Amino acid sequence: MTDGPPPVDWQGDPLDCSACRFGHLPDQGKCGLGWACVHDRYAKRIERFFLINPGLADDCLGMPYFETRMNAARVASVFRLARLLSDPDPGVRAMAVLRLPVSHAQRRIRDEDRRVRIAVAHRLPVEELLPMLGDPDSYVRSIAMRRAEPGMLPVAIHDADPEIRRIVARRIGAGWLDRFRNDPDPLVRREAAGRRPGPFVEDGDLRVRHAVAERGGMEDVTRLLGDPEEVIRETAALRLQQLKEGADVDG
Repeated sequence: MTDGPPPVDWQGDPLDCSACRFGHLPDQGKCGLGWACVHDRYAKRIERFFLINPGLADDCLGMPYFETRMNAARVASVFRLARLLSDPDPGVRAMAVLRLPVSHAQRRIRDEDRRVRIAVAHRLPVEELLPMLGDPDSYVRSIAMRRAEPGMLPVAIHDADPEIRRIVARRIGAGWLDRFRNDPDPLVRREAAGRRPGPFVEDGDLRVRHAVAERGGMEDVTRLLGDPEEVIRETAALRLQQLKEGADVDG
């Protein structure tokens, strides 16, 4: 059974099973051309080889093709992976970060490749994430922001990426939310308004005021009963009715 492209090695040359150090495996049904091969260029076949032969992964961590090293690192003994933190390929380094104890992740916090830093952001202990909140890559920052303690997030209130600021507004302590009052992105302000409506009652964007009308207290929604937008007035009136009914039940 074969799948994918024709079987060639990582340099595009034909594969020769007779020259392979694992040449005994085909007779055992543990590898085969076009199906499962440690020397193949096609990553799926390499992955299949190590799924079938995980015990051979330790011996393949130094092979020249990065896909081979990376797939071997998925299943190799963790005691053999520390040296891969300096591997020339970022995918291999990232795999080592994901599998090694978290204490090793700190060594690659300034890695030049975002894939490695993404792995680091997933692995670092929460209390060590502060440096990654200023990472040059916004996706790395977003992972760190979602994991960081809320007390770390004020440093990112003015992050250049509005999606990052939305994450911050979603998680930061409520006492900081008025700092988003003048945020240039209305979706960031809407996120903050959903948690602390008061400072956003007079916001210039309908979407932000609608969040206030949906979640505000009596004073906030009463002020919106005269809003120029009908949908805001209607939402505020409905919210006010719900608040009054809730007050009656509690009373």
